[in-house]
Amino acid sequence: MICPNCSTSLKRTERTGQVCSHCHRRFALDPRLHGTGMHDVRIRRCAESLTDNGRLKVTVTQLWYRSRTQSSSWPAKKARGVHRGISWPVALAVCAGLIALAVRTGGAAAFWCGVGAVLVLVVPKLVPYERARSAGSSISPSEYAFRRLMSGEWTTTYGGLPPGVVDDADPAPGRAAKRPDRPRAVILCTDHAVATFLEANGMPRRLQVVLLEADPEYVHEEFADLGDLGDLADLPGGLPVVVVRDASALGVMLAPLLRIAHPDRTVVDAGLPVSAVRSRRGAVHRFSPAPAVEAEALRAVAGLSEEDAAWLAAGFWSPVAAVPPALLLSVVENAVARAVAATAPSGPAPEHGFLTWPDAPAMKGTSPA
Repeated sequence: MICPNCSTSLKRTERTGQVCSHCHRRFALDPRLHGTGMHDVRIRRCAESLTDNGRLKVTVTQLWYRSRTQSSSWPAKKARGVHRGISWPVALAVCAGLIALAVRTGGAAAFWCGVGAVLVLVVPKLVPYERARSAGSSISPSEYAFRRLMSGEWTTTYGGLPPGVVDDADPAPGRAAKRPDRPRAVILCTDHAVATFLEANGMPRRLQVVLLEADPEYVHEEFADLGDLGDLADLPGGLPVVVVRDASALGVMLAPLLRIAHPDRTVVDAGLPVSAVRSRRGAVHRFSPAPAVEAEALRAVAGLSEEDAAWLAAGFWSPVAAVPPALLLSVVENAVARAVAATAPSGPAPEHGFLTWPDAPAMKGTSPA
C-alpha cells in the first residue's frame, strides 16, 4: 500500500502497527487488517470525488456506498436434482442388484447388466445436486464495519472524518429542519442520510423549503386509511410536496398515496426511478424481506412496468443515497422548481409522476485500486 503521508510504497513488514517505517507517521487503515481497498489514499480520493473537491458536504453513508469494494444481489433459487443422501444409496443398491444379476445370468445378459451398473454409478455425477438458495444481497465492507473504521481508526488518526464528510449515524425519524418564515415547498425525504446531506448543503434555507423525514413503512401503514402524515398536516395546504425516496416497494407508493390523502397539493415524485437502476450495471442493489406490497398493486398504483414491479415485490431495492451527490442535488433542486412552478393558484393541484432523471455519469469502478 501507499503511505498517505510520504507516498512511499510499503510492504507488510514496513507498516507494522499502522506506522510507516520511512516517515514514522501513523496512518488509519491497512488493507491487510481492515479489508481489501480500505486504505487512506483510496478513502481520501473517494471523499474528494463525492464532495467535488470540497464544494459539497456528504454523509458517511454516501461515502460508504462510494467506497464499497464489492456489491451484489441474487434471486431465490429452488433446489435442483436429487440429494446425494438419496441418489447415491439408490445408485449403489441398483448397481449391486445388476452385478448380482450379471453373475447369475452370464453371457450377453451379464455384459449388459455390467454396463447398466456402470451407468447407474455415473448418473449421480452427471446430475449434481444444487441446494435451494434464498434471495439476498451483499456489500463489502458492511455499513457497520465501515462506520466503525471511520469513527474509530480514522477519527483517532486524523482527529475527525475526511474533509467535507458529516456524520449521519443518529437517525431521528420525523425530525424537521428549521422551517423558513415563508416556505415555498416541502421536501419529504425517506432516507435519513439524504435528508442530512440536503440540510448540510443548505438546501432548505437556500430554496426556502421545509425538509421533513418520514419512514416509508410508517407512511404506508398510515395511508392505509388515508390518514395524515404528521407534520405535513400542520403546513399550509397550498405548499407543493417533493418526494425524495429510494427505489423501493414502499417508496414508489408514497407519492400516489400522498395525492390521495392531500388532493389540494401538487406532488412531484423526485425519487429514484426503478427502471434506472434495476438493470443498470454498477448500481447498488439491496435485498430486504419481501414488503407487504404485491406486484399488482405496484403496477396499478405506482404505474410500474411488470418487470420493475416484480423486482420490488421480491424484496429488492436501490438506495437513493448511492446516487452521486452532485446529481442528486441537481435533481432535487429541479424538482422543487418544477413543483413551485406547477402549483395552481386555485382549484385541485395537478398530478405529477416520476421526475425524469438525467443519465448519471459513468460510475467510477469500485475496485480497491
